[in-house]
Amino acid sequence: MTVNEFPDRLINVDGVEYLYFGGTNFLGISANTDFQTILFESIKKWGTAYGSSRNSNIQLSIYKTAENLLAQNLDTVAALTVSSGMLAGKLVVDYLSKTADAMFHFPEAHPALMNPPSLPILIDGELHPILFDKEISKITILTDAVPSQYVQPIDLSILLTIPKEKKIDLVIDESNSFGLISNDWQSFLKQDNINIIKVASLGKAIGISGGVIAGSDSFISEIRKQECFIGAAGMNPAFLETYVNAQKIYRAQKHKLEQNLNYIKDHFSKKNSFTFHPSYPIIYFYDKLISKKLIENKIITTSFKYTNESGILNRIVITPNHIIEDLDQLIANL
Repeated sequence: MTVNEFPDRLINVDGVEYLYFGGTNFLGISANTDFQTILFESIKKWGTAYGSSRNSNIQLSIYKTAENLLAQNLDTVAALTVSSGMLAGKLVVDYLSKTADAMFHFPEAHPALMNPPSLPILIDGELHPILFDKEISKITILTDAVPSQYVQPIDLSILLTIPKEKKIDLVIDESNSFGLISNDWQSFLKQDNINIIKVASLGKAIGISGGVIAGSDSFISEIRKQECFIGAAGMNPAFLETYVNAQKIYRAQKHKLEQNLNYIKDHFSKKNSFTFHPSYPIIYFYDKLISKKLIENKIITTSFKYTNESGILNRIVITPNHIIEDLDQLIANL
């Protein structure tokens, strides 16, 4: 389907209006008029694009301001922005692939994290035996905070069974969780031998084009030295100013989203065919006929092949912009 305007809670296809429960605009930010006003003012100040290297002799103050705030909101010491979440993942994985003795990935890790030499961390539910090899001392582990088909943070407690003498760089992709889920679930991972690095796209809940890498001062300093970072243009400074000035709007939208999710929890009784948790704005389903039936009843959801190896990804996305009548219509059809 091709549309000629941004799909918010409603979407117009060939002159026919549908309810829209798809996309990744989790906080409804992209269509928020107050947010857009802040963005327009930011463009007046910083222009529409800035194609210079971040290592140029002219430095824009907004980068430091926004990256300090991003680090705070991601619960890390430092952060660095880049032009996309995919680039954030690739920069980090490329650097770590040269410094680690071995690299592992959890199931369903995002393509931005997948590195050809990486190994599955789990074999038949148990840690890969190479993790216990005495010749392996520095390892990298890649995972999504909330992988595709999940509605809660991934369980990483098995990492605590890795021998403490191993130095672990744990890369967590927060693209599907940043702005939605607090960092509390990661607190048990704060061990002396675990260095947590976070990457994220800012184009989902945060509603701006760009990506972020967050971690320790020393790690961020190393990424700053990489040729792919030096040679690339920085993230749009107008978007970063917007992020800084829109914190109140993010909080208000998240509160509205929580109200909508609680409404679904209280009124959606026939959940057996679906994967849902009231802390997360996605409902997954596996019966491909559901998408067809919903479209027949003027409801469009997300349905596409996510990777070459995966099946069709079917999901329903709830945003703060949906009104009670929208939710009632969705629930009745489900």
